Amino acid sequence: MGLPVVNEPTPALFAGRLYLMSALLIVGHPRPDSFNHAIARRAEQALLTLGHDVVAHDLQAEGFDAILPGCEEPADGAVDAAVAAHCRQLAEAEAIVIVHPNWWGMPPAVMKGWIDRVFRPGIAYRFLEGDGGEGVPQGLLRARAAVVLNTSNTEAQREAEIFGDPLERIWRDCIFGLCGVTNVYRRTFGVICTSTPRQREAWLDEVEQIISEQIGPPERETRS
Repeated sequence: MGLPVVNEPTPALFAGRLYLMSALLIVGHPRPDSFNHAIARRAEQALLTLGHDVVAHDLQAEGFDAILPGCEEPADGAVDAAVAAHCRQLAEAEAIVIVHPNWWGMPPAVMKGWIDRVFRPGIAYRFLEGDGGEGVPQGLLRARAAVVLNTSNTEAQREAEIFGDPLERIWRDCIFGLCGVTNVYRRTFGVICTSTPRQREAWLDEVEQIISEQIGPPERETRS
């Protein structure tokens, strides 16, 4: 049994306007003055400039509950209206942009909880008939591109040599790749704690370029 469909549009948080979506933007960071939020704002501006209808969620500001209740865990489990809306938006998105810091080689808890509750069976993936969950699922997401923008205080070379860049495996292989999105671009900006205002502004300009090159304008469907 599928999830309830929520038909009302959701306001984009950074632009303060109301859209029917073609792009979904999610930021997970506890401080609204963080560089992650600056990245998210610039990413949304770039999407709007390209002509996308954007739905943006600041998970921390919204108080998104990161705890997956036991009743939600089954594929046919009941979910509340807020999670149902997130599920619909994820399923409908043509492009997905994720922004969060690298904490312990993982997304922050609020972002991980969003993944647990929203990347649901029947929404993001499904197992084929006769597969009890032991096989490789079929991805269901329609997004043609996903961009993941991270921040870090670890040098890129050390991250790769010592830790193996776990966020790359998490987002490209374990999440988006498994859910049908093969065009995944990820960029980590750092080292944040030693960066200058000039460096940060250059990074924000790069965010705009990444969105333009990796996502581009929306693919509008023609209707008779």
